[in-house]
Amino acid sequence: MKPTFRACMAWLHTWSGLTMGWLLLAMTLAGTLSVFRPEINTWMRPELRTPSTVNPDMATQTAIQWLSIHAAKSPTWYLEAANARAPYVQALWLEGDAYQDHALDPQTGSPSPLRDTRGGDFFYRFHFELQLPYPWGRLIAAVAAMALVLILLTGIIAHKRIFLDFFTFRPNKGQRSWLDAHNLLGVAALPFHLMIAFTGALTLANMLMPWGLTTLYHQDFSALEHDFNPAGIERPASGKAGTLAPIGPVLADINHRFAPNRLIRLTISNPSDAASVIQAIAAPSASGVGVETHTLSYDGTTGTLLAEHKESRPIMGFYRFLYGLHVAHFAPVFTRWLYFLSGLGLAGVIATGLHLWTSKRCQRHRGFGFRLVERVNVGMIAGIPTAFACFFLANRLLPPSLATRAQIEVQTVFCVWAILLLYAAVRPATVAWRDLLGMATLACLGVALLNGLPVTPLQIGVGVTALSLICLFSYATWRMARATKEKS
Repeated sequence: MKPTFRACMAWLHTWSGLTMGWLLLAMTLAGTLSVFRPEINTWMRPELRTPSTVNPDMATQTAIQWLSIHAAKSPTWYLEAANARAPYVQALWLEGDAYQDHALDPQTGSPSPLRDTRGGDFFYRFHFELQLPYPWGRLIAAVAAMALVLILLTGIIAHKRIFLDFFTFRPNKGQRSWLDAHNLLGVAALPFHLMIAFTGALTLANMLMPWGLTTLYHQDFSALEHDFNPAGIERPASGKAGTLAPIGPVLADINHRFAPNRLIRLTISNPSDAASVIQAIAAPSASGVGVETHTLSYDGTTGTLLAEHKESRPIMGFYRFLYGLHVAHFAPVFTRWLYFLSGLGLAGVIATGLHLWTSKRCQRHRGFGFRLVERVNVGMIAGIPTAFACFFLANRLLPPSLATRAQIEVQTVFCVWAILLLYAAVRPATVAWRDLLGMATLACLGVALLNGLPVTPLQIGVGVTALSLICLFSYATWRMARATKEKS
């Protein structure tokens, strides 16, 4: 134990940050990109028409027509409705033993001619599942989210001049400059960092503390689901063939009941059975933060309304409000950019903290363990953004008709990441910093070039982001190259 409370908090801040820092850095960067998940999905499908030409209801109808022919035997269809940010219908259905997840063309309802890609969904899923099977990925992410709350709180307590030092930055001062940058980035968006860490931990709290729900519901998860969504109708398949009612009148009634909000999600259970059910969920209110507060259920064969629920329970409203703060579905463009920049700031806090620990100790200790941590640190901090940039490059460079191209795009991320980690492990740290940051610069330059001429707001956003990262990585590469030259 340390002699004072602040010293104990500083020790806890340091070691919790070190043990979880690399994982949190990857999760933070993926979550930051997820702010623009629909836009990334659209950018990675250049075959799509512009959002202004898409009629959401017509896109949903054509998608259901296509699924009625090509996925009739699937027990459930999950449809994300088209909107201004995502001009296509995202559909998930079970085919054999595997789920199919595809964007459906708003004109034909077919996955073709859209290229197969995970798009922004890769970053969204990686952010809280880490590309691991359920429940292990979410469990690890839940532990990391709780650790981030701890790291932030102990950092605030340990740094007694945290707000005064916010106005201090001393460049070219070595370790002091890194500490100033760490403090400045941490304080600049501290309320956001605390909010995103707490709400992230809350959304995964049932992974860490499941006993309340399991004790109350005695493993009866259907009862749990009904309490969360009283309008959710679950009917087992009758075994009798059935045909879905015309979806146009159902969509018209949905739009009338949801107004002024819009449809965001449609779930059709037992689509080829007489006991089919259509469930609709409304998008968040334009004037609110919470998510999914209005649900409708219809008989699939007749189109008759079976149940309707508008969420008004205070505790559910509070939970949905906190969850809505985390996912930012409510946010207009300006707010989404604030989320994005604040997320990059949090990643910078984590990266500078990791660099501070390694540079401070590796100057005094040259054992194998310290050298390994120092070099892995280089591979993680410089390798993660490079690997993520290669995801965008693979999307443009792989043939659009290539089989399993979505899996190859994801595999590209982890292959590049592994190669960069290996490279950092066998090279001196200062040389690895220079080379890997240079690779990050080239990767972002490639994304900017493949983005094409900025003729749409989406392309302008991608281009500005890529060029900004090019400037940042170029400056960092120059600094590391200068440091390498001085040491030699």
